[in-house]
Amino acid sequence: VKELKKDGYNLIVTGEMGIGNTTTSSACAAVLFDQKVEDVTGRGAGLSTEGLERKIQAIKKAIQVNQPDKEDAIDVIAKVGGLDIAGMVGCYLGAAYCRMPILIDGFISAIAAYLAGMLCETAREYMVCTHFSAEPASRLVVERLGMKAPLHAGMHLGEGTGAIMGLSLIDQALNVYYHLTTWDGGKVEAYTHQV
Repeated sequence: VKELKKDGYNLIVTGEMGIGNTTTSSACAAVLFDQKVEDVTGRGAGLSTEGLERKIQAIKKAIQVNQPDKEDAIDVIAKVGGLDIAGMVGCYLGAAYCRMPILIDGFISAIAAYLAGMLCETAREYMVCTHFSAEPASRLVVERLGMKAPLHAGMHLGEGTGAIMGLSLIDQALNVYYHLTTWDGGKVEAYTHQV
């Protein structure tokens, strides 16, 4: 993030690529929010019913074997998280350090954002949520972050795609903010209530 800021960037967009990373995110969500694994685990990239059941059992076993401490973000990341989550946590912390806004993509990015917020509450001040993903725990994580998601498109692609869609909303909002004619500029008289 420091290198990107040095290169002139003023906004960071998160996202991830991979197979199996909703597994680690669901494990983190189950631990962090005291949820049943079944309630926070979805089909990811399109698992069959049998595949979903294997995923649920793998998460349960990982939690049982590793016993992560839900109060310790590093412990959760180390025991049931993944390197993608750890890397994004670093990006969120780096964005706060550099005072740069950072867009949260979907479920995996939101879990990383939550964990970063556990490590440094101030980091949340630089995070902007873009959308709810189709994963079952997506809404829960965003709510626990104390945020709202403007887009509800049922996406589950990852790769920063939802954040990029959110970026276009931010561009439109800034355009309105900077270019919308004011009442004075438009020579419109102030509203007066008529009885």
